Order: sequence, then C-alpha cells, then structure tokens
Amino acid sequence: MYNSKIKSKQTDGLFEAILQLKDLEECYRFFDDICTVKEIQAISQRLEVVKLLVENKTYHEIEDETGASTATISRINRSLNYGSDGYKLVLERLGIDFSKKKPN
Repeated sequence: MYNSKIKSKQTDGLFEAILQLKDLEECYRFFDDICTVKEIQAISQRLEVVKLLVENKTYHEIEDETGASTATISRINRSLNYGSDGYKLVLERLGIDFSKKKPN
C-alpha cells in the first residue's frame, strides 16, 4: 500500500466516502456540502493547470487561461514531475496522453 504524508483514519474515511459516489450529480451534491466554493474552485483549477502543463503550455499561457499564480503552477509542475504520480494516474484514466509532456 502507498505510504502517504496525508494518511490517517480520517483521510481514509473521506476517500472511502468519495469512492461511494456514482456519478457527477452525486459528486456535486457531496462536494457542495463538504467543501466551500473556493476549495472546489482551487482543486478544479489545479487539475486544469496540470492538463495544460501536459499540453506543454507556458506558465504565462496557463496563468492567463486559469488565473493560477506562477507559484501555484510551479508547485503543480513539481508534483507532476516528482510527486506521487497521482496526477499521472488520473490523467491516464481521463484519456489524456501524458507522453507528450516535455520535462522541465
């Protein structure tokens, strides 16, 4: 099993709950209750940033398109290249070709 810095009984409970969701409607209902609008927007923005990084967009282009700061973009890029491969896993399952990503 993957050894994570965020691993805890509470986090396990959260992820188990998320895995019970069956469709977008259920996701909207659950996340609307559990997160603030800003939290959802921040997470959504990060996923959009990682998709644009894989498309080899520049930080400036990503900043213009998403409103993310260059510090946020840099942090996401570092996670993409040196993190736990969670972004890669999700991108592959979404059918996004990660092989086009140029290392930076």
